Amino acid sequence: MMLKHIAKEQSSYGTVGLRKHLKDAALNNIMGSVFGKRYDVAHDSEELNELRDMVREGFELLGAFNWSDHLPWLCYFYDPFRINERCAALVPRVRKLVQGIINEHRNGGTNKMLSDSADFVDVLLSLSGEEKLEENDMIAVLWEMIFRGTDTTSLLTEWVMAELVLNPNIQAKLQKELDRVVGNKSVTDADIANLPYLQAVVKETLRVHPPGPLLSWSRYSISDMQLNNGMVIPANTTAMVNMWAITHDPNVWNEALVFKPERLLESDGGVNVDVRGNDLRLAPFGAGRRVCPGKNLGLVTVNLWVAKLVQKFKWTPNQEKPIDLSEVLKLSCEMVNPLSAVVVPRNVL
Repeated sequence: MMLKHIAKEQSSYGTVGLRKHLKDAALNNIMGSVFGKRYDVAHDSEELNELRDMVREGFELLGAFNWSDHLPWLCYFYDPFRINERCAALVPRVRKLVQGIINEHRNGGTNKMLSDSADFVDVLLSLSGEEKLEENDMIAVLWEMIFRGTDTTSLLTEWVMAELVLNPNIQAKLQKELDRVVGNKSVTDADIANLPYLQAVVKETLRVHPPGPLLSWSRYSISDMQLNNGMVIPANTTAMVNMWAITHDPNVWNEALVFKPERLLESDGGVNVDVRGNDLRLAPFGAGRRVCPGKNLGLVTVNLWVAKLVQKFKWTPNQEKPIDLSEVLKLSCEMVNPLSAVVVPRNVL
């Protein structure tokens, strides 16, 4: 569906703004996995528009500067960005939407909960005993999955495609791999394991443009902590891992500022780094017990989307809107200006 909308926009306007297509696809993808629901993004519905608006509002609130984070007492007197007011307004909207979908599943009976078509809501509703979640906890878990599942996958895919537009030789090499391995059929998730250069491209994008530059491994020091390098972390300090600094450290990565997927490809003399938390040189999803639970789904989704986008189209620059790789940190690290490109259909399918 996303590919059709991209082709239609290119045909109508001569260029494609990719971000909106990726966000709609991400929202549909996570809604299908979590709630068993999908939307026709070409025909807006009240529920779809409400969902889009709530996700957008949530992103803005979490990424907004809030004086009260630094001066907690200030929230009682001064809230220039209306953070508290907007949060208070968002919560009942989220509850109404998610609760409504939960009720739909409950009214659907118990047969589906044990079937192959069961979604994540069905799984949660099937829990019993000590594992059973309270209603508020269930709503929180489901909203967190929707909220986080629509952010990083779309933004990471946009970063990948921006680098491929700026590096046509890398794009051509990836298309050559797809043509050789997949041929004239549409690429599927089963093909990903046989596409090492595709995986290297996605990993290199995670290195150069980590969606979460500051990992959520925050720790609070209860006493002064002496590190091996002589640095002292004072007591009562919240410390976070700066993954962006690690992935751009020239002592860790040779030519750290250069986008070079071959560095992560063993067949080209590189190293095959596991980005799922087993190698702290590149751990964009975190590591250990607090590693991102959606890392595998996210990686498969991004690899598949990039493969489909590159298999179907040749991506070239939009001369009127040059690509700007400047970053802006909101909830995640995203391109300051959405990617705009000119796409040319490839005759491979």
